[in-house]
Amino acid sequence: MMEEVSPIVADKANQTRARWFFCALSKRPLREPIVSCDLGKLYNKDAIIEFLLDRLAFGDGEEICGHIRSLKDVKTLVLTSNTAPKSDSPDSMADRGLFVCPLNFKEMTGPVPFVYLSTCGCVFSQAGLKAVSTSTPPSEKGKDKERDDNDKSGEGDVEGSSKGQLDVCPQCATKFNRTEDVRVLNPSPEEEERIRGMMERRRAAAAALNVKGKSKKRKATVVGPEGVEGDQPPVKKKSGTGSVSASSAPTIAAGASRAVASSLAIEEAKRKANMSEAVKSLYMPKGGKARKETFMTMGTFTR
Repeated sequence: MMEEVSPIVADKANQTRARWFFCALSKRPLREPIVSCDLGKLYNKDAIIEFLLDRLAFGDGEEICGHIRSLKDVKTLVLTSNTAPKSDSPDSMADRGLFVCPLNFKEMTGPVPFVYLSTCGCVFSQAGLKAVSTSTPPSEKGKDKERDDNDKSGEGDVEGSSKGQLDVCPQCATKFNRTEDVRVLNPSPEEEERIRGMMERRRAAAAALNVKGKSKKRKATVVGPEGVEGDQPPVKKKSGTGSVSASSAPTIAAGASRAVASSLAIEEAKRKANMSEAVKSLYMPKGGKARKETFMTMGTFTR
């Protein structure tokens, strides 16, 4: 009679250790720089770069991190190394965390939940960050009341009206929102599904904003007489007396020069008409007959 083979059950402790000590993509030990995605998985940055250059470089890459499209989808983590004295026991060395929370010095090994801030990348234990936070996230009821008040007052579109009060990172003083900027590291499968839904909604909202911005740019184009789109022709600026084109500028300048010359000729004729006989004699010979001037006598007295 054949013996029944019991199904292989994965060691939960080893699974936890793999998630906190090894890269989720390359399965190599974690070493800085370490990055994390919106789902809270830990990766070596060089492995993510290799995956983005060749998405087939890892057999299960698309399954693990197919949601990562570029380096903008990951955040480089600011980790605090574990500087506690090392024990001589082999067991303690195996379970010793590489990094700790800078607030309460809890080791990042799995039993204690850890989070990071998407604004700056600083990593803390969840309890440590909660202890030093200066504000509490508003309840859903409070959010609804604040949204209704903003709609009534016409301030619903004001940036930050629905974000509530901002906290300050206790390590680098970068501002963050507790309801939107705190990411859980290595969450449970149920929590990961919830976070994935939130990530997809954020990306859909960002895509909608990009489409809206592109539609505004398209309004700057017009359809030509043959149905071909093109840029709008430049609008001529109008002065107070009407619009003036660039091609008519030389004609206007020539007309102005002629008007000035004519005015000067009229003024010269008036001056000569009012000139006395004594003054005229200075420019005429004594006999009264004008003589031809040369370049040596031009403009000189004739006495």
